[in-house]
Amino acid sequence: MSKEPINTSSAPAAIGPYSQAIKTEQFIYTSGQIPMDQEGKLFGSDIAEQTAQCLTNARNILEAAGSSLEKVIKTTVFLKDMNEFAAMNEVYAGFFKEPFPARSCVEVARLPKDVMVEIEVIASR
Repeated sequence: MSKEPINTSSAPAAIGPYSQAIKTEQFIYTSGQIPMDQEGKLFGSDIAEQTAQCLTNARNILEAAGSSLEKVIKTTVFLKDMNEFAAMNEVYAGFFKEPFPARSCVEVARLPKDVMVEIEVIASR
């Protein structure tokens, strides 16, 4: 299986030994996106703003890989506080159309840079 790293200046650079995404013959797998802007600064003071930034980053990475949010088949959402689920879900719904991607959503003890949300996606090419 061939794999190609995807890197774009339209999303924050990786802050560790990983790629923004990997493209294979059939799929694009993004790394978890936290609410950082293109310059690497944290963005958003609430869950709605942070969710929107995570999904904007994912969209920009997918577009750089030749895909789009419309081709997302699975997402994983990591929340710092499950009480924020409804607010996250409202913003999330605005980024996707039916049929919605499959999704897992879990509460975690802590996220990088102490953000409220991290989102990763898997899309077809």
